[in-house]
Amino acid sequence: MDARRPRKDAVRNRAAVFAAADALFAQCQSPQNVTMADIAAAAGVGKATLFRAFGDRTGLIRALYAARLEPVRKAVEEGPPPLGPAAPPLVRVPALLDAVLCFKLDNRHLAMALESAGADSPYRTEHYERWHTLLRDLLEQTPGPAAAGSAGFAAHALLAATRADLVAHLADGKGVPREELRDQLADFTASVLGAGTGRGPASGRGAGC
Repeated sequence: MDARRPRKDAVRNRAAVFAAADALFAQCQSPQNVTMADIAAAAGVGKATLFRAFGDRTGLIRALYAARLEPVRKAVEEGPPPLGPAAPPLVRVPALLDAVLCFKLDNRHLAMALESAGADSPYRTEHYERWHTLLRDLLEQTPGPAAAGSAGFAAHALLAATRADLVAHLADGKGVPREELRDQLADFTASVLGAGTGRGPASGRGAGC
């Protein structure tokens, strides 16, 4: 047996922990109300098991978030246009932001838990650094105003429009429909790119939205 391969019970426990944490964060009024003890009890594992596997509560949230985000990451890094590397920047930028927004809409309970986890602010997470670097590099290749020496700041500004707290405020607090949010983000992105408005064929769309 390969010692590097996780045991079947460890794989089952991890899946049970992720499912339990996902459900608890989705049902809670505030992410801060969900404790490691709550997750352990819901998953049917010992609390010590969680700490051994994830280090702490933030580590667990980060691991769960990364697992849920994996399909988006794969589509961006390996997939076909409009998200994949073969798409031109003016198509790929709005497609990436649309995919991130859709992910936040579908997983805002989890995104809120991560964004409220203290030291793991949205600006210090691995996925934020990945998206920001990619957006900055793509913006530098566009002919619009974002390429004129401010691509890094423009990338931050575009990603700020997909923050979980803003998405939750608009979708839950203000009742803005999903498609309207996507259209508004597409228009904002187009204004930054200087590439017209709307979520038409040239602007691209995220995968699975």
